[in-house]
Amino acid sequence: MARFLLCSLLFWVTLGLLAQPGTAQVPGAPTPVGSGTTLEPGRLIFRLKPAYAAQARANGVAVTALQTALAGVGATSVQQKFPQAQEVASKRPGAVDLSLLYQVEFDRRLAPEKACQQLLLSGAVEYAEPRYSRQPLYLPNDPLADSTTASGQYYLKNIRAYRAWDVTQGDTSMVIGIIDGGTRYTHEDLASQIQYNRLDPIDGIDNDHDGYIDNYRGWDFADNDNDATREANSVHGILVAGCAAGAVNNGKGIAGVGFKCRFMPLKIYPSTPAGSFGGFEAIVYAADHGCQVINLSWGGEGGRSQFEQDIINYAAINHDVVIVAAAGNTNDDLDFYPASYNNVISVASLLPSDEKGTNATYSRRVDLSAPGLQILTTFGNNDSDYIAVGGSSFAAPLVAGAAALVRVRFPQFNAAQVAAQLRQTADNIYQLPGNTAYAGKLGAGRLNVLRAVALTDRHSARIMSSTITPARAAFLPGDALQLTAEVQNLLLPVTNLRITVTSLSPYLAVQQGTFTAGALATLQRATNSATPFRLDVAGTVPLNTSAVLRYHLEDAATGYQEDQYTTVLLNPDYVVLDANNLRLTLTSRGKLGYVTLNNSIGEGVRYKGGAPLLYEGGLLVATSPTRVSNNLRNNWPKADQSFYSLARATLRDQTVRADQEAYAVFRDSLPGDTRSRTVGVQVRQVAYAWAADPHRDYVILEYHLTNLTPDTLRPLHAGLFMDWDLAPDATRNTAGWDSTRALAYVYAPASPNLFVGVKHLVGGKPSVYSITDAPTAPVYLGNGFTTAEKFLSLSSGTRNATAGFPLGADVAQVTGAAIPRLAPHDSVVVAFAVLAAPSLAQLQTTAEAAQSRYSLLLPVRAPLAKAGIQLYPNPSNGRVQLVLPSSLGSARVQVISALGQVVLSQSVTSGASTLLNLTQQAAGIYVVQVATAAGVFSQRLAVQQ
Repeated sequence: MARFLLCSLLFWVTLGLLAQPGTAQVPGAPTPVGSGTTLEPGRLIFRLKPAYAAQARANGVAVTALQTALAGVGATSVQQKFPQAQEVASKRPGAVDLSLLYQVEFDRRLAPEKACQQLLLSGAVEYAEPRYSRQPLYLPNDPLADSTTASGQYYLKNIRAYRAWDVTQGDTSMVIGIIDGGTRYTHEDLASQIQYNRLDPIDGIDNDHDGYIDNYRGWDFADNDNDATREANSVHGILVAGCAAGAVNNGKGIAGVGFKCRFMPLKIYPSTPAGSFGGFEAIVYAADHGCQVINLSWGGEGGRSQFEQDIINYAAINHDVVIVAAAGNTNDDLDFYPASYNNVISVASLLPSDEKGTNATYSRRVDLSAPGLQILTTFGNNDSDYIAVGGSSFAAPLVAGAAALVRVRFPQFNAAQVAAQLRQTADNIYQLPGNTAYAGKLGAGRLNVLRAVALTDRHSARIMSSTITPARAAFLPGDALQLTAEVQNLLLPVTNLRITVTSLSPYLAVQQGTFTAGALATLQRATNSATPFRLDVAGTVPLNTSAVLRYHLEDAATGYQEDQYTTVLLNPDYVVLDANNLRLTLTSRGKLGYVTLNNSIGEGVRYKGGAPLLYEGGLLVATSPTRVSNNLRNNWPKADQSFYSLARATLRDQTVRADQEAYAVFRDSLPGDTRSRTVGVQVRQVAYAWAADPHRDYVILEYHLTNLTPDTLRPLHAGLFMDWDLAPDATRNTAGWDSTRALAYVYAPASPNLFVGVKHLVGGKPSVYSITDAPTAPVYLGNGFTTAEKFLSLSSGTRNATAGFPLGADVAQVTGAAIPRLAPHDSVVVAFAVLAAPSLAQLQTTAEAAQSRYSLLLPVRAPLAKAGIQLYPNPSNGRVQLVLPSSLGSARVQVISALGQVVLSQSVTSGASTLLNLTQQAAGIYVVQVATAAGVFSQRLAVQQ
């Protein structure tokens, strides 16, 4: 008689709490990314470009630029992530060379995204990413559920496991990698099922020379030792192991779906404070050590990682491993990792009725469903206890056990074919009332193990890869796209395979959506590269729309048909100005380059197709040390969210003043609604770009600021914060200031072949504040960017104009404008040019060209006549009279040439006529700017000699 132990509610609450990332943040603590996902501080992964493979070393890379970048982020350790994997790199299509992967330990005070950006600037890195920690998927069962009824393991009947065992009972040579929270070696239903590494007995020697000493009973990747015993507060790995591989026919406890198949316990959650999550390291180990099936009952929302996808591909493609993962317990339609990666069987959980589980994640990425409630399995508090549990954590190992049986039954199948067999033999559950709302989002149906091991007449093909042209992360309204797909036939031969693409979104139309691949033998591939699918994005699309495309694969002669899905992002919350050499991303809420701090949304700022130049940038508006509006970082990893969109950033179809024009409107809240933490302004943002010389190296950003409050804003500061990161070493940049041109600029003194900057064009008195990474500096970005620091950087004039001299540092700049006052409901225009050039001289010429273009072609705001100021004669022979009304007080006048040069600057006394002598200047158009206490007023002046 099996012995059962019912858990207390307190125990399950404890488990539930362990699964949730903490909300309190302390310096260097893990950072929540999404439910079940945290970001590890002071640790990142990078992949070396294949061209530098010869420079790869076990403890570093012999590439000078990369070594410099690593020193710049305070790297204390640079280690080849999988040195043992070099010998098993496969030549199969899509195989991954893990010898190019490195893990870096660096200064925990530095934002991981910032450190990744600096490594990318070396030019030797294919990608650099933070390390993510994925949590186990605990889901407490109802404590009143009766797990001791005669039904017992009801789910074995639901999935037809009993009858499947009449066909095959697996084999002890088939090993399932249980990558989880550890095991109990002595449990009566697990002890006989553990796969031992008899080539490396416990004797203190690495007998099999695999880099692991005494890995006889698995490995603990969290604490880096050979004891995979579960950690003190979790039995999750034991629960999972029982579902997949609990002993059968031993007269005790429960039966695992895998029957004779064994499991390898690989522990990935730490038992010591020094330990860390080791899930993906364990996947590589399992693949290298003979596991043909791997189960992953953990994960989280968000934080998609190319490193993690590479590891999945290494196991699935290089080593032909079937990878099964839990789809999550979110009760939402979303991507959940690692389940949503390619080459993973994503498993959703079902109720005993075969309807969607109450908390089950559902999506087009789900492949299969399995029971996930009241799953009776091994417990692990002693050697003979059992418990009923629930969640996708326990649906996944049922599929893993079934995959092991399929591999034994059909040894000729590769991993992709095993997955296809499981999908094609599943039972349709969409006719059930509880599932009709989730059509296509619970995978192919409910697992049927009997059909999976018995049927030999299945057909299945799969879209293995797809490419959209033009290659973009997201597509704009009106875009025309071409879609190329490669299909592979996985099971029985097909005679006339036809693929049809349809759009499930009204905002993406398929103009040509059929491809006849014809007859395909087993494992044969075909592509429609000669006649790609053609798609059109609608002219009007809601913001951030995910358009789903459905591939319908069909062979009429055999009756085979199957659906597969892919998603395309439309109308993102940003636009890219790319009419000239400077490619700039403009968002709908005042940020430049990227929408988010992790640089995952947006295309950055680049010059002539080079590396990203800007880590973070955006608009700052302030009127006091406590009233600052912006969407920039505050205390990493958080950011202020003062501005919200009223009209999203769009590219104008019909441009008036430039080759490319973008427009957006956003605002903050009234100070009374935010305890006086915001300014109370509305911002109309306009951007201009030109394609012809000499205007190809800049973009003009114009901000129309309107005072929404009942009070005069006195003073008002507005400016652009730009955290530039220039190659080859972002920690060795220098920030300068050209006061003649009101031009703030940054360059790398060790390699002065690229200069970037911001020029003040109009509005208020120019200011600049250059920031360095010194902890003793008045503004230090290493620990965030406080409201007081933001105001200081806007309001200090030009007293802190330079930084990083002479050798360079990690620098940033705030280029601003000081406006004396802005009356209620009045508006003022502030404009800047963002520029790049190969030298300082060329940058200065570009700045003058920007000033000229803005002064001559764009409308001059606040003309002199509006303030009662007289300027005559106009046109003039060079001798001009300026009359300032007594009501305006004294003023300062500047005359600016078509090249943006200030050719005259003098004080003006109110109530009298002042002569402006321009007789020594060339004939042409000039702009006269008069700065008064009431604002800055401008007017064009024609000089004729």
